[in-house]
Amino acid sequence: MSQDLQPSAAPVDGRAGRGARLAACLARARAGDTGAIEEMVHELNPLLWHVARSQGLDAPTAADVVQTAWLELVRRLDDIRVPEALTGWLATVTRHEAARVHQRARKVVPTDTTALLDTPDPGPDVSDDLLARERAQSLWRCFGQLSERCQQLLRVVAQVDRPDYAAISEAMGMPHGSIGPTRGRCLTRLRELLLLDPLWGAP
Repeated sequence: MSQDLQPSAAPVDGRAGRGARLAACLARARAGDTGAIEEMVHELNPLLWHVARSQGLDAPTAADVVQTAWLELVRRLDDIRVPEALTGWLATVTRHEAARVHQRARKVVPTDTTALLDTPDPGPDVSDDLLARERAQSLWRCFGQLSERCQQLLRVVAQVDRPDYAAISEAMGMPHGSIGPTRGRCLTRLRELLLLDPLWGAP
């Protein structure tokens, strides 16, 4: 595939005919039309990118995961029983692969931070830098207390200015109408946790 697997600037189309259109692309791909794969990559790559990033992966690793998902599609073109559910199938493959990679990375990342402690701080104001780090730690500590569902949803919607609720609904298995209210409840809960954290409110 010549298409760059970094996130595309084109938004994911959430219109009702998308499933049928992608199913038609899948049929063309099965018939040997490589252009059909390119069309699917162009349309669904942003969504798969957000799914991979929502698992806590950095950009290069997320790109690798998304590429793996597309390669899996090419390998299993004839195994997809419901072509109209292609988006959900790809999102599921991406999510599972991202979780596997993330879990493997956590097992091999060294925990020795001695080298970091010995590195001088290049910033002009040590106290301001320390406060910023403490607030960041507070934010992620409170974020980690949210439900897994809230964490996944907030990670996805934070990646874009105008999230595509139709795509999120299909990827996460959430009713379209519940995404906005759920997002609001998750943010409210996060604010409540932050207000209870003394480091967040420290001057």
